[in-house]
Amino acid sequence: MKEIEEAVRKAISEAPARGFKESVDLAINLQNIDLSQPANRIDAEIILPHGRGRAARVAVFAAGETALRAKSAGADLVLSAEDIKSLGENKRSARKLADEYEYFIAETQFMPTIGRSLGPILGKRGKMPAPLPPTSDVTPMVTRLRNIIRVRSRDRATFHVPVGSRDMDPKQLADNVESVIVKLEQSLKDGRQNLKSVYVKTTMGPAVRVI
Repeated sequence: MKEIEEAVRKAISEAPARGFKESVDLAINLQNIDLSQPANRIDAEIILPHGRGRAARVAVFAAGETALRAKSAGADLVLSAEDIKSLGENKRSARKLADEYEYFIAETQFMPTIGRSLGPILGKRGKMPAPLPPTSDVTPMVTRLRNIIRVRSRDRATFHVPVGSRDMDPKQLADNVESVIVKLEQSLKDGRQNLKSVYVKTTMGPAVRVI
């Protein structure tokens, strides 16, 4: 843990000041694993112990009382049945939506329509909505999604994971980094042996090796 914190502090101290709020990311490099096999790929959700420095952007497909609850819970966007139809007819707007929002939730009544009209766009990005069963409260789901990160390797041996923002306490960032590494070790076939290297860096700063 001490080594991780030292790496975080070095990455932050060596990064020039920027005129915007930089994120802190991990660059993960895998080895000795066949990522052409879907079963070997990483696809996990992690609740960071100290949050991500900013809430993830969540969009909800809902109507009536559920739509009102979603707004109250802090959803960044609430979409109606009419919006689904409009997005299905305008692929450019649908792609923009898929890129701007990190997570989606949908009442189960909307899932078939979303699958037909937006499935190819959302599915390609791994962003198909989490289904909300009838009578379920959307609030806990919105709250959870706003504070998690999704780690996906796809078929690439190198990928990036956000672990916080530059203005966070280095000790908190180190805790977040450790949580991601532990999850990776649990998810990979041979654990730590499949981690070739892990680097921490700010958005535009130098990379500092953690593993």
